[in-house]
Amino acid sequence: MRPTPRLHSLCLAAALLVPSAARAQQDMSAVQVRTEHVAGAVHMLTGAGGNVAVVAGADGVFLVDDQFAPLTEKIRAAVARISPAPVRFVLNTHWHGDHTGGNENLGRGGVLIVAHDNVRTRMSTDQFMNNLSDTVKASPAAALPVVTFTEAVTFHLNGEEVHAFHVAPAHTDGDAVVHFRRADVVHMGDTYFNGAYPYIDLSSGGSVDGTIAAADRVLAMAGERTRIIPGHGPLSGRAELRAYRDMLATVRDRVRALARQGKTLEQVLAARPSAEFDARWGQGFMKPEPFVRIVYQSVAGR
Repeated sequence: MRPTPRLHSLCLAAALLVPSAARAQQDMSAVQVRTEHVAGAVHMLTGAGGNVAVVAGADGVFLVDDQFAPLTEKIRAAVARISPAPVRFVLNTHWHGDHTGGNENLGRGGVLIVAHDNVRTRMSTDQFMNNLSDTVKASPAAALPVVTFTEAVTFHLNGEEVHAFHVAPAHTDGDAVVHFRRADVVHMGDTYFNGAYPYIDLSSGGSVDGTIAAADRVLAMAGERTRIIPGHGPLSGRAELRAYRDMLATVRDRVRALARQGKTLEQVLAARPSAEFDARWGQGFMKPEPFVRIVYQSVAGR
């Protein structure tokens, strides 16, 4: 069963609309963690929060992201159905709690946590997400990445080359894209929301230009058979990513042109620069108006 974009939108809403202090107490007993084979040794797990990638084999299990703390045992059970090997590594694509919430549980169990330098920096201190009016408290020491990188890092295990590289500030300033080279699979984290307008965390250094640039970088390395795991939404290919990128660029260019004409935010919203895309992309967590608001703030610096 392939989760729908609507399901992922609801999961993201649960992740971001609930104040951070209450997220750890959310009842996730009804959440089902589902497994989908992607290619080669790579699987994708969906539940609540960001999509998880799994590479499993004799060398142990490598995870990309780990959703929320209450789901750790369900994720472990899903992994065990793929392989009996222990989880050895988890790589976080960025710092948000719907992708790092399981870090503390896994870290206390001896799993090595890896992320970009800025992920550890942001998780180590209180963060304020301005667009959501939410303060996120610093993470406990056991949840913090133990190994950090500036540009890129590569893991060699289970016959796979797992290459993670930093992209210019996009969803946040600590985004990592993960390329499973032999399987021809890419996990883009929240630089890519398949089937929905993205949430761009300006308070964490994100930008619409960087989000488009991240899509361009993956499109340049992806072929027609490349499978692309988004941060949220169903498994994707190059064509879906291209449509996402072109939508973002079109809305960005329209908003930028209006801003350069001296239009206020209210005037830009009234012009409805995303109107032609709203039926397809605006039905999820990010509705058209807040999405256009973020794009305006990103391009106009306001």
